[in-house]
Amino acid sequence: MMDEEPLLRSFTTGGLGNRMTIKVAINGFGTIGKRVADAVDAQSDMEIVGVTKTRPSFGCDLAVRKGYPLYCTFNDKERIDAFAPAGYTCMGGLSDLLEQADVVVDCSPGKVGAANKEIYVNAGVKYIFQGGEKHAMAERSYTSSANHEQNLNAPGTRVVSCNTTGLSRTLVPLYDRCGSLKVECTMIRRAADPGDSAKGPINAIKPVLKVPSHHGPDVMTVKPEIQINSMAVAVPTTLMHCHSIVAFLPPGHGLTTESVLDLWRNQPRIIIMNGGETNITTTAEVMEYARDIGRKWGDLHEIFVWEDGVKLDGDTLYFFQAIHQESDVIPENVDAIRALMGTESDWRASVAQTDAAIATYNGI
Repeated sequence: MMDEEPLLRSFTTGGLGNRMTIKVAINGFGTIGKRVADAVDAQSDMEIVGVTKTRPSFGCDLAVRKGYPLYCTFNDKERIDAFAPAGYTCMGGLSDLLEQADVVVDCSPGKVGAANKEIYVNAGVKYIFQGGEKHAMAERSYTSSANHEQNLNAPGTRVVSCNTTGLSRTLVPLYDRCGSLKVECTMIRRAADPGDSAKGPINAIKPVLKVPSHHGPDVMTVKPEIQINSMAVAVPTTLMHCHSIVAFLPPGHGLTTESVLDLWRNQPRIIIMNGGETNITTTAEVMEYARDIGRKWGDLHEIFVWEDGVKLDGDTLYFFQAIHQESDVIPENVDAIRALMGTESDWRASVAQTDAAIATYNGI
């Protein structure tokens, strides 16, 4: 493994008194990238120095409307020059963008992280990858509630996938309360994002025939003490994932169904509602709720738990939760930036700051 630390820049405080203004680059301005950019833009201690697109496209219009400087994902002059005939001002290539940044959030398609990491390390910037990359490539993984402190001042990390993030939000508090936890879960996965017309299945249920699926082992990259196995199936819906979870608590845990719910109610980024009382009994109605409360893009950053679907029977806990795959990792990226930059060591303080800024940005 190369020694990365000497290559990292020295970071200085910006225009917020004793606080640092963190300069953030977004490499990849798609489904996740555009959301991360807006979440970062909402923060008082961060600023967007640029976003990248591989070529002129409708996504460039959004960046221009937002006032985000536009760069090309590549350093090739021909690719950069192709933006001008389409009516866009491209400020340069990825290397030009990295010269302006303290940290880059990589939202490019999965499996290209290894090549990008070398670029980031050589540029001396900190880096954050998404869950489509392997833990071993980034050498660290991150969720706010599980391991914020372990990521403080690190050269880079990987924000785990939407499903792993969702599992962490409910399982980590249980582990912390009980001291041990064993979990079996089934992921009922959406087939594609709403804007993706190239994927299926269309009229089938497709099991993931590798057991365990990657989700359980991925939880253990951020909380290795949790013993978890997972299975997954893809179904023809685009709105959300749904988890069916069985958690085995240690003897003498002292919990009840209601105290488990109270435990989760005291955690950030978890919404608990009674399906029977609210008539929110499906993922379609959960997403309609997100639109009704005025969330930008109809996003739901929180994990949705059905209160009447939670049951503790002796030492065995059963529950369902829903995950909005396009947005639950967005605030985690913001918290990860603060962890890498060492500007906030308390994960709860970072979460509170992140969520308050996003809520204001969304007009909630």
